[in-house]
Amino acid sequence: MNKKQRYEQLVRDYGADMYRVALWLSRDPAIADDVVQEAYARAWKAIDKLKDIHAAKSWLLTIVRREHARLYERKRLETVDMDDVILEAPEDADPARRDTLRALRQAISQLDDKYRLPLVMQVFGGYSCQEIAEELDCSTSAVMTQLFRARQKLKVALTDDSDNGQGVVHELY
Repeated sequence: MNKKQRYEQLVRDYGADMYRVALWLSRDPAIADDVVQEAYARAWKAIDKLKDIHAAKSWLLTIVRREHARLYERKRLETVDMDDVILEAPEDADPARRDTLRALRQAISQLDDKYRLPLVMQVFGGYSCQEIAEELDCSTSAVMTQLFRARQKLKVALTDDSDNGQGVVHELY
């Protein structure tokens, strides 16, 4: 398989994952598009350095994460108060599920970066604890602790006294 075919296959296989991670990191579809486009360009330039095709997803998502970080090194973006942001679920979603998703998204967005990034990398990026540890330059046990604490914080944030914690929290597991 030549360089172009190899690259095109990776984009087809992992493009949606790259966009999903970029969107969770940036919280803005336009910025996520920009980050993914920059990541595509970097991946094309470095495709020859990818020796193990089984590591492609991790490699591409690392490029996305680094491109997102570079974006903030280059310029300061306008910030928005998270209390003013309303995340909408798809129109066809069940109203109860829509409320659940909205509450979950809001709770995740309010987590500290220390907890949100490993959680997003694991749940949406498919990273293993070892891969997260390597990317964040910390130990596997630290990642496991951060993931545990992230889930505990989400449980607390999403537990409604009227349902004894069985509502939105049940959706997490």
